[in-house]
Amino acid sequence: MVRTIQTQEAPPAVGAYSQAKTDGDLVFTAGQIPMTADGELLDEKPIGEQTEQVLDNVQAILSHEGLSMDDVLKVTVFLDDIDNFEEMNEIYSSYFADSPPARSAVEVANLPKGVGIEVEAIATE
Repeated sequence: MVRTIQTQEAPPAVGAYSQAKTDGDLVFTAGQIPMTADGELLDEKPIGEQTEQVLDNVQAILSHEGLSMDDVLKVTVFLDDIDNFEEMNEIYSSYFADSPPARSAVEVANLPKGVGIEVEAIATE
């Protein structure tokens, strides 16, 4: 049974999408940008701070389902500048210290609201 996931601990969806969906086995998060749950956009912050906020958002969505970052199977990282990879990876690594998930990281031309990073995750329940 497909179910929509919604938590006030992460930014609300600002378009025709959900924070996450689950089929009871897998959780698919929408791409999370560096925005706080109360709507503050961190687009002018260094990529490390943006990465932290994005992963805090992913963590909040998973936590709402009783999951942790250890339950993440796959992550896709979108960067507006691949030269920010090392700084992003330093913060990212602290969220997945023991057994990191599979990951793709790509540079894209633009991201929503002019941010430097967007992350989506797939986790198992």
